[in-house]
Amino acid sequence: MYSFSTCWNSARHTDGRAMLREIRDLGFEYAELSHGIRLSLVPGILDAVNAGEMKISSVHNFCPLPVGVTGPSPNLYEFSADRERDHQLAIKHTINTLDFAQRVGAPLVVLHFGSMDLKDYTGKLKELLERGEKGTPKFQKFVAEANAAREAKKKKFYDRSRETLRHLLTESKFCGLKFGIEIREAVEELPVESDFKSLLEEFPAPKVYYWHDTGHAQVKQDLGFINHVQHLAAHADRLAGFHIHDVKFPARDHFPPGGGDIDFASLKPFVKPEHIKVFELSPKVPLESVQRGIAHLKKIWGDE
Repeated sequence: MYSFSTCWNSARHTDGRAMLREIRDLGFEYAELSHGIRLSLVPGILDAVNAGEMKISSVHNFCPLPVGVTGPSPNLYEFSADRERDHQLAIKHTINTLDFAQRVGAPLVVLHFGSMDLKDYTGKLKELLERGEKGTPKFQKFVAEANAAREAKKKKFYDRSRETLRHLLTESKFCGLKFGIEIREAVEELPVESDFKSLLEEFPAPKVYYWHDTGHAQVKQDLGFINHVQHLAAHADRLAGFHIHDVKFPARDHFPPGGGDIDFASLKPFVKPEHIKVFELSPKVPLESVQRGIAHLKKIWGDE
């Protein structure tokens, strides 16, 4: 199943129905409702879904946005939050997202898993990439330092996130929904790449799945933390779907496929027709580039 994320066009629409019709006109039967859906867009979205104009493949937390928030804010509140008020707000607004997913008939919700209180290793590593220092002793030393810091600091935050997920899974009214835990691009965000396996063992299918973001995984490779293809292969048996976008070195993402450095052919062996495959493109990408990117990816991965 191919789908298209509203992150591309939600900001320039005032009517949710018109927003989804624009995606339908690109040739999509399914859309993902991303984390930029303002409350004012909800009535039109419901009208389009109820009229059978568009099906919803997935919803990205937080959706719709909390009252008073007007732009994409997936990390506004985090599962890992130390402050109890922020933690409770993360639970509250995630439950609102799960409820909305049921209202629009989406089978899956994409979740961020939180972050650690670390210095900005991601920013520093990107600076080194910009200066052409990838692979230098200085770069490798900084990667090693970041890995050590993550391992030393992660337990409290990771335990908090797992506790939050466990709590959400007790909400029986959402028993039909799947949860997709997304790989993130920032070094400070959770789960740490090596923890996905144990997390998926702790929270088995059919509730919790791995969500592969092609751009984030490529950035993590460029930053020196994973091999993109090997990471996807290691979690292919629990894969629910993809966010699809390309990356221009160093670490500039949300380009259309074919507009960057990702070898999408190398990922094809792990792509199945039943996966939810969502194009997640920057709102700055013009229509013609969107169409070229869709055609480029489908030529490699197939039409299913």
